[in-house]
Amino acid sequence: MKFLTFAMYEPSKTADVAQAADKVAQTPGIKPLNRYVCMGIPFPGVSQDLMCTVTVNEAESSEAMAALSYPIRLAGASVWWVPVMEYEVGTAADVEKKYRG
Repeated sequence: MKFLTFAMYEPSKTADVAQAADKVAQTPGIKPLNRYVCMGIPFPGVSQDLMCTVTVNEAESSEAMAALSYPIRLAGASVWWVPVMEYEVGTAADVEKKYRG
């Protein structure tokens, strides 16, 4: 299943979070597809003093998700996973109709 993984942290924790992220980069059961660092405020109400990394991951299990997240959390980041559904551009109405039943 695909997820957007958000990690938010104070700039002073960047080195620790980066080191932890590199350490768990090859976690079994997790396949990172893309990784982005926000260069601005990613969400309304979020402090300007926070860094935000967004990763598109495929995860096989909750255990794999925990194995990836826990060391990064210990390094000082808040991490959350948001499940996403992928569909082709121009097919939103068809996909909506399919899931509406």
